[in-house]
Amino acid sequence: MSGSNAPVDESAAAALWQQYRAARPDRALDTEPPSVEVFGDHPALTDELLGLVFDGTKRATASLVAEFRHEGQPLPRIGSHWIACDSAGRPRAILRSTELRIGPFSSVDAAFAYDEGEDDRTLESWCDNHRRYWQRVCPSIGVEWREDLDVVFERFEVAWPSEVADR
Repeated sequence: MSGSNAPVDESAAAALWQQYRAARPDRALDTEPPSVEVFGDHPALTDELLGLVFDGTKRATASLVAEFRHEGQPLPRIGSHWIACDSAGRPRAILRSTELRIGPFSSVDAAFAYDEGEDDRTLESWCDNHRRYWQRVCPSIGVEWREDLDVVFERFEVAWPSEVADR
């Protein structure tokens, strides 16, 4: 784990969103521009997780409600979109939220851990990896890590670009 992700390229993300809106006006119904995000907290993890999205393995993600608050972002809504960037800050995919649930860390189940697609996809590895991740992240957002913190459990589909979109 070393280094930081580059800042996201907001203008390229806006251009990607406009391409999607032009091609899929029936799906791009968000009233606000989508958030522009990265998976993970360092370049290797960001690119690994984005790779799992592109190969079809990763179709879920989890974030602390406190992370959204810290970033001044609204919580996702079913049907809303967000733009995933690589570690260089380049927008690579538009994702669409298909299922959301808020609950404590302990409420994750094996099906969600599997859908998140990380490590060996087991509940045990999900808990170990996410506990370590949030123990790293929480100090930077001014929160003390506790397992009763609210987590946003989100499933998503890849909406754009068309060559990798879920059908």
